[in-house]
Amino acid sequence: MPVKYLNIPIRSDKLSQVVFVKSRLFHQRTRYQTIEIFDTEVFGKILTLDGHIQLTEFDEFAYHEALVQIPLLSLKDPKRALVVGGGDGGVIRELCKLPDIEHIDLVEIDKGVIDACRKHMPGISGGAFDDPRVHVHIADAFAFVKEKREPYDLIVADSTDIYEDETGALSEMLFSHEFYGDCKAILSDGGLIVTQADNLVYCPYSMANILATLRSVFPVTGRYHAVVPSFGGFSGFCWASKGAHVAGSWEELRANRVPLKYLTKELFEYGMKPLPFA
Repeated sequence: MPVKYLNIPIRSDKLSQVVFVKSRLFHQRTRYQTIEIFDTEVFGKILTLDGHIQLTEFDEFAYHEALVQIPLLSLKDPKRALVVGGGDGGVIRELCKLPDIEHIDLVEIDKGVIDACRKHMPGISGGAFDDPRVHVHIADAFAFVKEKREPYDLIVADSTDIYEDETGALSEMLFSHEFYGDCKAILSDGGLIVTQADNLVYCPYSMANILATLRSVFPVTGRYHAVVPSFGGFSGFCWASKGAHVAGSWEELRANRVPLKYLTKELFEYGMKPLPFA
């Protein structure tokens, strides 16, 4: 029986959004998770993992620009980047926009995500998987960062959320003190690590927990947010470093270095302000 409506959780079973589905384009159960891609009326194509929305064609650029470009364009001379997760290719697409970047490692545990997105949602990566600077590793990121020794100027954690009322999440170890400690060991002195931090309004506990863990490892931390409608409104982000800071102003961000679709001076400044209900 074809899927007609997709009930997408925003906060466990307490809050969700219902999306009309035109067709299901892809379905696969891998050893790690269930991967599905739907074609919808409002959001275009949607990628879900275990029933949780990961991105939509409609607004993925807002999420990916905020996650990547705000820390990337805050750095003075970034050369090497590590992407944890991000098998859809949106993060590496954003990284590849900057010519200064010389080497990008993407560590994705589930090759099925990469294959599905390259076939059914190629616009997300925009050809970035074929960029010679990108090196894909099908591996467990928790083990990968323990083995690496060359420093990275930017580490982007684009892993799935730890969902409320669920246990044994695939990415649970990637939000731990131990993982962040290993990331610190391979982060350059002037580098930044950034991670998505769930819905800032409906799931504020996610950002609070991530910030607390980052602060137990790094001397400098911060937060910001972006408007991502398909994620329920606002998406939170946390960053940390050994001393570097995310740009405090649009001028410091050096935003003229790459083409941007979502980020503007107004949205950047709004994203740096705390929300009154979060």
